Amino acid sequence: MTNNALITLVPLAGWANERLRDIRLTGGNDPQLPTPFRIGEAATAALAAVGLAVSDLWETRTGRRQEVSVDARQATASLRSGRYMRLDGAAVSTDRNAVMGVYPAKDGRWSYLHCNFPNHREAALKVLGVPEESDAVRNAVAGWDALELEEAIIAANGAGGMVRSMEEWARHPQGVAIASLPLMEIVRIGDSPPEELPTGTISQGNRPLSGVRVLDLTRVLAGPTCGRTLAEHGAEVLKITGAHLPNIGYQEYDTGHGKLSTHLDLRQEKDFDTLKRLVRGADVFSQGYRPGTLGNRGLSPEALAQLRPGIIYVSLSAFSHTGPWASRRGFDTVVQAVSGITSLQGEAFPGQEPGPQFYPVSAIDYLTGYLMAFGALVALKRRTQEGGSWLVRTSLAQIGHWLVGLGQVPAANLLNVPDEFTPEELERWSTESDTPDGRLRHLGPVVGLSETPPKWDRPSVPLGYHEPVWPGN
Repeated sequence: MTNNALITLVPLAGWANERLRDIRLTGGNDPQLPTPFRIGEAATAALAAVGLAVSDLWETRTGRRQEVSVDARQATASLRSGRYMRLDGAAVSTDRNAVMGVYPAKDGRWSYLHCNFPNHREAALKVLGVPEESDAVRNAVAGWDALELEEAIIAANGAGGMVRSMEEWARHPQGVAIASLPLMEIVRIGDSPPEELPTGTISQGNRPLSGVRVLDLTRVLAGPTCGRTLAEHGAEVLKITGAHLPNIGYQEYDTGHGKLSTHLDLRQEKDFDTLKRLVRGADVFSQGYRPGTLGNRGLSPEALAQLRPGIIYVSLSAFSHTGPWASRRGFDTVVQAVSGITSLQGEAFPGQEPGPQFYPVSAIDYLTGYLMAFGALVALKRRTQEGGSWLVRTSLAQIGHWLVGLGQVPAANLLNVPDEFTPEELERWSTESDTPDGRLRHLGPVVGLSETPPKWDRPSVPLGYHEPVWPGN
């Protein structure tokens, strides 16, 4: 099974194409679900790259490589893993807020309002001057030009955007900036001696990432998926968020597998000092704040490389670190709307109402998380060989650009595409874990490894469930 997307990832790790002989790909080709975008190929490639990088680290530990396998259908299902959760036998609701969506504007364009977080919802409703009612929002948007509404909502610290075509995005200054960037950067940012991979505890056993400590300062889906992916190969992942920050609770069931979770309020000096103490004992620091946000608090990549020489600093943003939108808030759905993805999806698979449509999975989010983990694994390998502190940097928009660049499935192949996997497949791919809130049924890890099959050693827990300490300290 040929996977052209995987070939584009090979240079990031410094592999020769012959390295791809170590992997077995099954499950067929796109379309796996009703979308012209090659989401199955992209998911398979990202997870295969993770598997190969994990195998590299296993070889570093033991001298042995592993056989790696990925099923394309299972990989595609993982791009909406939140959809398949059941808690004590009942479905876990993943419904979006009722006013979140795409609306027709006065000038014949379409406007997307991202309203899942309460602060972003309040910003949009304040700009529109209406209550939280879909009809009221629709009528208010109809009185705005789409571009003016986009700018007004961004100025009010909200999130959303005018729906653009791919041609418009290619000409937009931010689209031009994204197109000039690589998919991901893995760059050395400081000097330190080479480090052997840490030794895990007896309870962790001997796994590829045993003893590797990861601080996860990310939210929503993409960044947390990175931490979840590292945890399934044995890393000790500590999720850090603030009790005062808005969150979408159900997503923690999906992305929290394998993690510890604690609250720190970085506005408080005591908690800030606690974070720095945790950094000194960490191997990977993963953050998803807008460019400059943590740097203003002394948590830039360069500052952490001084605090903990040898740190792997994984940095995620919405629209990258360059261009006029570098500091703009964004999410998977925002990137879809402004970059032409929803326009093309709506043309290929019209919805019940006319207009742009989102593809049937959160592809950019999950792909970004997988590729962040891949970058961290590559940097950990380089640390064992060359030493140094490393920055792994990417954005949702860069991953979206990569996905679009894989091309589209021919229209003739998009007829009668099933919109769901079979019950037998979902049963085979699922597992269960006992969480503090009940028995959770959910999708298990995708990557197959011949010696160390991935697994999560801990269940998902509510945010702030643990103390802010590394186990064993």
